[in-house]
This record gives sequence, structure tokens and C-alpha cells, in this order.
Amino acid sequence: MPRQKRVKSESGYYHIILRGNEKRNIFHNDEDKQYFIDILESKKEGYCYSIHAFCLMDNHLHLLMNEGEEDIAKIMKRITVSYVYYFNKKYKRVGHLFQDRFRSETVEEDRYILSLTRYIHQNPVKAGLVKRPEDYKWSSYNAYIYNNNCFSNVVDTDTVLGIFSKNVKTAKTLFHKYMREENADEFIDIEEKEEVLDEEEAKALYEKMLLNWGLDSKESASADLPEAFIREFKTKTNLSIRKIAAITGMNKDKINKTLRG
Repeated sequence: MPRQKRVKSESGYYHIILRGNEKRNIFHNDEDKQYFIDILESKKEGYCYSIHAFCLMDNHLHLLMNEGEEDIAKIMKRITVSYVYYFNKKYKRVGHLFQDRFRSETVEEDRYILSLTRYIHQNPVKAGLVKRPEDYKWSSYNAYIYNNNCFSNVVDTDTVLGIFSKNVKTAKTLFHKYMREENADEFIDIEEKEEVLDEEEAKALYEKMLLNWGLDSKESASADLPEAFIREFKTKTNLSIRKIAAITGMNKDKINKTLRG
């Protein structure tokens, strides 16, 4: 099956995920994680990209970054090639380290930048590794809170903090509060949830449901669908919020709020 063409971000911002081949660890210890961070820092100086959030887990990692002079594919190739060379040499191994190419999704609006930053920082909490985001060493969370954090040179905190407030002290307070809020944010992850229907079948079901509900397909794209309709569609397809939004044309936040209500 041919690879799907990667969606180009209009803003230049992307959520990137890399995972180990066959779900194996890509980091065996802190030294490996630090080496990867060093690569992020050294490569961004030459290719003008920015890292706004990151979290390194043992078998996968998340990045929120925006591309600079080179596109995201070339940037990630430079990063991964450098790390794989280090990893294979250190552990005397050959072959692929990462599963396929990196996965990505575009981030086009401020509210998604904020929710994605929270999602990334809450990964260790949801995995049961720590109780609070600030307790996990290998994420960018503390670079936002402390000026002299060891990752301060790697992470551009101005963009995210600037969304909260122009006053740095106020922004950090609001950031800390927002990062710890409970949420049901959905983004790409190491494993997609099992879906009852594939996307083409789901589109056909959507059109059939519109007909059954007496809704016009042309008007539905610009109007909010009934809450009961969204819940029924979710139950029958088990699609992610991201895919439901793509099929229905509704805003992801509104779908998320409906399903949580």
C-alpha cells in the first residue's frame, strides 16, 4: 500500500511522534535521552526550527515543533539519522530503530497549540510514571517554569507563554494551572484506538444518518450537528474525534465537548 502524502501545515507547526520498531525501547537509559535532546539542540541551530514542547518516553517520543528553512520531513530525517547512528553503534546493533517514518499532524490554531502542549506534558502522568507533569525529568515542562532549567536552550517557551499573557509571571502561573487540568484531548498517539468502521465506510454511514435524521448534507458542513447525532455516530464508528471532525466538518473542540457532556 503506497504511503499517504504528508499534510503540509499552513502555520508550520506540527505534532510529531516517533516510536520504536515493534514497540521496542528507543531509549535504554538517561544517557540515551540526553543524547537525543543534544541532537535536537544542535540541529536546530543549523536549520532554524523551533521546539515548543517535548516528552521522551522509553519506547516513543512527542514533539511540538515548527519548521524553519527546511520542511519537516528533512528536519526529522537529520534528527533520526543522527540518533540511530549513535544508538546502533552504542548497542552494537544494525537495522531499523524507529517504526516506519515519523507520524505527524498539523497544528494550525493557538488553542490547539495549548492543548497539544498539555497533552504532551501529561503523557507521563497518564502512563502512571509520575503524579504531576513537573515530576517527570524528560519533558519540556520545567523549562517553562524555571529560567535556568537544563532544557531552556532547547525549548522556545515564548510562543506558548505568550498565548496566556504578555506578562511572563502571569503567563507562567496560567500555564501551570492549565497544564494540570483534566481533559479529554485527542491527538495522534503510539496506538490508534480500534475503529469499528474504516473511513470510507464511516463516510457512507454519515451520509445515511444525515438522510435518516432529515438533515441536509450541504448545510451540515457549516452548522453544528445535534448532540445525539454526534454521539450515535461515535458509537457506531468509534472513530477518533479528529476523524469525526474531518468527516463532519465540525470543530474538534465542539465534538469533544459534546462527547464529554
